[in-house]
Amino acid sequence: MTADPVLVDVDGPVATITLNRPEARNAINPALLAALAEAMAEADAAENVHAVVLTGADPAFCAGLDLRELTGLHDAVTSATGSPWPPIGKPVVAAVNGPAVTGGLELVLNCDVVICSDRARFADTHARVGVLPGWGLTVLLPLAVGRARARQMSLTGDFVPADQALAAGLVSEVVPHDDLLARAGTIAATIAGNNQRAVRALLASYREVEAELVAGGYDAEARAARSWAATDLDLAESTRRRSAVVDRGRRQT
Repeated sequence: MTADPVLVDVDGPVATITLNRPEARNAINPALLAALAEAMAEADAAENVHAVVLTGADPAFCAGLDLRELTGLHDAVTSATGSPWPPIGKPVVAAVNGPAVTGGLELVLNCDVVICSDRARFADTHARVGVLPGWGLTVLLPLAVGRARARQMSLTGDFVPADQALAAGLVSEVVPHDDLLARAGTIAATIAGNNQRAVRALLASYREVEAELVAGGYDAEARAARSWAATDLDLAESTRRRSAVVDRGRRQT
């Protein structure tokens, strides 16, 4: 029996969504992407849910796109939506339990609050693998860590450990690995305990201001992704490069 690619657990007002392909380091394939979008939409529609926690099944948060299934992901990644899931009016807390790489980093950047375990590492390896981002990385990463650090991360593909991610502003807290989900749940429950009309109005304001700051950025990224995807991509070479990225990340730890 094939395991569900995404698990959902609702505890009071908090829904925890877990990426569940641990054997593939939670790499994104069409089934996982569809299940994640469905889980987010259901959490947004549920009247009893006021906050969402997004995490991964150990040992990784998400290794990015599963390049073995890149053809099936093509339309989703180049659809110009700027987000890996449908719009959600409720806050999403990322609990990054391990490596968050490339598309996995984009999942993190699309969350509203980001905390991580001391085992977390972050990398944008699009240039190393030979693909381009389509979920807002070139918009959101500079907002999180600044222009210079974002370009350094993207152009080198180097891994950033948890302590450096905290210093750069990519995450707001680093906690011991075994405490991560409890801490994320506490943050989400605290948010859920506030006036929900105010929370959602304030969150919408944050997002609208952010959109004003980067007007046109998502469209520019989408055009670049579509243009790149229209070229003759060497899938075998990209897969080989992805394996090299994993090895390199282990050496950089």
